[in-house]
Amino acid sequence: MARIVPMASSIKPSLKFSPTARFALPRSSPTLCSKVASLHLSSGAVLDRKVERKRMANFINLFVISVAKISEAASEGTIGVFIDRRNTLHLLLLNWLSVIPQLHPFGLKTSKLFKEDISSRSVIVAGNTNTTQASTATTQENVFEWVKQDKRRMLHVVYRVGDLDRTIKFYTECLGMKLLRKRDIPEERYTNAFLGYGPEDSHFVIELTYNYGVDKYDIGSGFGHFGIAVEDVAKTVDLIKAKGGKVTREPGPVKGGNTVIAFIEDPDGYKFELLERGPTPEPLCQVMLRVGDLDRAIEFYEKAYGMELLRKRDNPEYKYTIAMLGYGPEDKNAVMELTYNYGVTEYDKGNAYAQIAIGTDDVYKTAEAVKLSGGKVTREPGPLPGINTKITACLDPDGWKTVFVDNIDFLKELE
Repeated sequence: MARIVPMASSIKPSLKFSPTARFALPRSSPTLCSKVASLHLSSGAVLDRKVERKRMANFINLFVISVAKISEAASEGTIGVFIDRRNTLHLLLLNWLSVIPQLHPFGLKTSKLFKEDISSRSVIVAGNTNTTQASTATTQENVFEWVKQDKRRMLHVVYRVGDLDRTIKFYTECLGMKLLRKRDIPEERYTNAFLGYGPEDSHFVIELTYNYGVDKYDIGSGFGHFGIAVEDVAKTVDLIKAKGGKVTREPGPVKGGNTVIAFIEDPDGYKFELLERGPTPEPLCQVMLRVGDLDRAIEFYEKAYGMELLRKRDNPEYKYTIAMLGYGPEDKNAVMELTYNYGVTEYDKGNAYAQIAIGTDDVYKTAEAVKLSGGKVTREPGPLPGINTKITACLDPDGWKTVFVDNIDFLKELE
C-alpha cells in the first residue's frame, strides 16, 4: 500500500466540525460526506471542545497535505494509483490512518462499515496485485499504439548563431536555401530566421536563433552535422569554395559505402554533410547526434517518438555504428542519424545546438508516452503564453531536447 508521509503546513482547510464527536465535510460535498461519515472519536474519549477542535484541525490539516502529496506523486509517476473517483477517498483515508501515529491519542478509528465497503471495491495500487500489472501493461500498450498512429513529422531544427545576417547569406548563396520568414522579439532580446527548401507546412526547415549581444557559442562534441541532399556534390563544393566557404572533406565515397559525400562548415562552425542523391522532396534530410547507448536510444525513439528504424549499419573498422530513424523513407523525409562511437558513453553538448521540433495531434498523450518510455518532460504540455500554441518539451536518455508542437496550432501560427 502506498504510504503517505504528512508534512507541516500553514494551509487552513475550509472544513467545519460538528459539536459532537463526529466530524463532517462541507455540505457542498454530500458524496464525500457519505463516505467518511463513519469516522468517530472512540466512546471513551472525553475531550474539551476547544482541545477537540484544535486536534481535529490538525488532523484535517495533515489530511489535506496528504491529498496534495498523493496527487503530486501520482502526476510525477512515483506511485501508480489506478482507481475510479468513487474509491479515491477510501484509499487515501485508509492509507493515511494506517501510518499517522498522531491520530491514535485521539481514539480515531474507521467503522466496520467503512472497512467492509473499501474491501468490497476494486481499488488497485500499482505493484500490489497481478491485476495492477496487467492494467498498467494495457495502459502502456494503448499509449504506444496511439504513438504509432499519431500524425508526426519533423518540423524544424533549432540552433544558435552569432551573426544572423552572415548565416542567412551563407545558407541562401552557398546552400541554395530560401529565407522563409524572420521575426524579432525585442522584449526577449532575440531574433529568429527560418530557412529551407520549401514551405514550413510541408518541409523540414532550419530555425536560426540570434540572441542579442552573443556572437559565439560552443558546439560541443555531441552534435554531429546536418545532412543536405544534392544532385552533384563536386559541383556544390566548387560553388561553396568560390563563395569563400570552408570545405573540411573533399567529395568522395563514404567510409564503408558507395555514396559520394563531402563535408563543409558554415560561418559558426556547424558541419553540413552533402550527400549525392537524385531529386528529392526533402533536401534538408538529416540531423546527426551522437549517443552513448545506441540500442537504448533506438528503443526510446521508437516508443516515445514513434519513429521507425530505417536502417542500422556497423563499421567495426572505424569503430562506430549508426542508426537512421524517421517517419518515412530517407529519400523522401528528414531523418535522425544517431551515431555510437565504440566505448564513448557521454558527450559535451555545448550551448549552440538547441532542439528539433516534431508535429503531433496531441501534446498531452505525447508527454505521457515520453514518461512511460523513461524520458524526461522538461515542459509539461500546454499552450504557450501569447500565441496559445500547445507544446511539450522533453529530453531523450542522452539529454537531447525535442519539442512537440500541436499540428493544428502550428498551422495557425504559420498563418
